[in-house]
Amino acid sequence: MQQSRLQGKAASIVLPIATAVIAIAVFIADTVTDLEVPFAVMYVVVILLAARFCRARALMLVATGCVGLTVVSDILTPGISAAEGFASTLFSLATILLTTLLALQAQKAAAALQEQANLLDQAHDSIFVRNLNDVITYWNRGAQEQYGWSAEQAIGKSSHELLRTVFPAPLDELRAELLRTGRWEGELHHTRSDGTEVIAASRWSLHLDDREQPVAILETNNDITERIHRENEIRRLNQELEINRLNQALGERAAEIEATNKELESFAYSVSHDLRAPLRHVVGFSELLQRQASSVLDDKSRGYIQTIVDSAKRMGNLIDDLLAFSRIGRAETKKTPVNLEQLVTEVVAELGQETKGRDIVWKINTLPVCYGDRSMLRLVVVNLVSNAVKFTRMRKPATIEIGCVGGSKSEVEFFVKDNGAGFDMRYVNKLFGVFQRLHNLEEFEGTGIGLASVQRIIHRHGGEVRAEGVVDQGATFYFSLPIRKDAAGSTL
Repeated sequence: MQQSRLQGKAASIVLPIATAVIAIAVFIADTVTDLEVPFAVMYVVVILLAARFCRARALMLVATGCVGLTVVSDILTPGISAAEGFASTLFSLATILLTTLLALQAQKAAAALQEQANLLDQAHDSIFVRNLNDVITYWNRGAQEQYGWSAEQAIGKSSHELLRTVFPAPLDELRAELLRTGRWEGELHHTRSDGTEVIAASRWSLHLDDREQPVAILETNNDITERIHRENEIRRLNQELEINRLNQALGERAAEIEATNKELESFAYSVSHDLRAPLRHVVGFSELLQRQASSVLDDKSRGYIQTIVDSAKRMGNLIDDLLAFSRIGRAETKKTPVNLEQLVTEVVAELGQETKGRDIVWKINTLPVCYGDRSMLRLVVVNLVSNAVKFTRMRKPATIEIGCVGGSKSEVEFFVKDNGAGFDMRYVNKLFGVFQRLHNLEEFEGTGIGLASVQRIIHRHGGEVRAEGVVDQGATFYFSLPIRKDAAGSTL
């Protein structure tokens, strides 16, 4: 870009001189050969030469050329008068003065451009000029220090290929914005000569020639790599700090919940334990009253006493289950390998008295050895199998299947399936809540704590519990358990 401007300034000096030389040559040719060359041709030549370089200087160049032609023609014409000679002399002096002024102007402009180039070289920022084909035409010292290539190595190369530029948007879009507004600013990723990355705040400025046509792009790049890295590090530290605060808050909340749960369990245990003695008195004296006063009471009164006895016994069962549920949360677990197939066989055998006389088809598949607390897992199997037996009471034959489905290398999922009463899947979330029941007490007895106990035990083993069912078509309960010691972790 600077080179083209220097060429334009030099033309301001050469053009008037060239015009005079051409005029002399034409005049001599006209005198010697008697050619009739009209001076209008020379004026046209001057105008075309002036328009070739710069519109701003075109008028000055045309004027200078015309004066030169006139003076030369008058001087070389024989027999001119003194007045004509004096006028020709004045025209000659004017031509020399105009030519000198143009030469000084061009020299001053060249010095200014050189001073500008020196200032650009002293700048710490990377500054280079590329033409509209992205070929580098100027490369300052800051660019050499920032990217590692000297001016000799960079000039003539494609800037984007040399720097392996990564743009924030398609290059065509950036060029369109540059041509529309004359400038563009953004963040670019460049690569140094040693292969390291530079993140630069880049500014593009579109430069125009004297005819207002785009000729070059001045690009300034400020290395912000360290700043971006520091900002990213600060952002990461802030995120870690926020995570630590969140973890601390969650830890405090978990501690509060754990303390509250322990208090609730202690309260439930105390209340349940204290209720047992008066409840035993209610049951005992109600049964005594039933035996001794039965003969003097009518049927309605005997029904009242029986209701008291049944309700008191049911309350006793609720208290016992509540105590058992409370113990699960407070009991220490003993982690050992558990043969679940053997455990299921034992539970089914123990339920033989309850199932005597019933038509039940048992399907016990091969079950693997899992890892956990045997007494707790026994309670899980007892609750699930007892429920299957209870809710298939109206089926002939009843079918109860116990097996496992595919799991991961660290855990396996077991299931207990029956063809009993089933349940509505809309209420599946209520199944594992304390005292939650989906069937009337008159249909199926129970306290609603068994499945809550199952869920608590499985969660303490690091597993999950789920259920599937259809009304009058049976239900399937699933629970997962670790099959290796290291899979159980610290959940037990």
